[in-house]
Amino acid sequence: MIGWVFCPGDGVPVSALTLVGVGPGDPRLLTVAAVEAIAAADVVAHPVAEAGGDGIAARIAAPWIRPDQRRLPLVLPMVAEAEPRRQAWHRAADLLAAEVASGAAVVLLCEGDASLFASGSYVLLALAQRHPTVALAVIPGITSVAAAAAAAAPGPWPLALQHEGLLLRPTPDTPAALEALLAQAAADGTVLALLKLGRRWRWVRPLLEARGLLATSLYGEQVGWPGQRLLPAAQVPAAAAPYFSLLLVRQGWPAVLP
Repeated sequence: MIGWVFCPGDGVPVSALTLVGVGPGDPRLLTVAAVEAIAAADVVAHPVAEAGGDGIAARIAAPWIRPDQRRLPLVLPMVAEAEPRRQAWHRAADLLAAEVASGAAVVLLCEGDASLFASGSYVLLALAQRHPTVALAVIPGITSVAAAAAAAAPGPWPLALQHEGLLLRPTPDTPAALEALLAQAAADGTVLALLKLGRRWRWVRPLLEARGLLATSLYGEQVGWPGQRLLPAAQVPAAAAPYFSLLLVRQGWPAVLP
């Protein structure tokens, strides 16, 4: 059971450990709640891929972290094997629980939204299992998908209108899987938000071109960072894209529009 502690009178949750979504890259996109939680923390924990790294989430939140706050890097390796990841989540949960037991107020930073494809979500699940008395709270963050749609040029690029669906998922690994996904989305009136495009762009682009979807699809990379690129998919050559790239695919519009 995950515990919650509430501030009397205002309904705003506070906790010994707060998972904070810091958004896609721009420090200005942190919410007021995220900035306040970081400011109130004694310890700022953040994921790193390997020992000695600074981590993306910590880089995003850097303007809001004070020198007197102690940092706690948590090694969460990006590997395919299950057991190393499981052990890392358990170690992270134990370290965080120890900080809370010492009386520290702790935040755990998470790139993007704290509940969407987030390594921090696994750590919270491990905490709930191994240290069920630790009081937890979660502060959502702006997703790269929402930030991309908001910054699209010439725009506007609404993610979904009224009765449309929105499906957000990693890019399929095979052309056949993407074909099936596109067909279903077209039938249902669903907009697709595909993350982790990367090397798949080499075969995704010609597939979209064959279906006449390049002009209505938005390509984004490094969303929220100084090197951000947002442009119609038709303007992006069929080469490997960076790991932090995404694709928004709209196959139609509702019948009633301005």
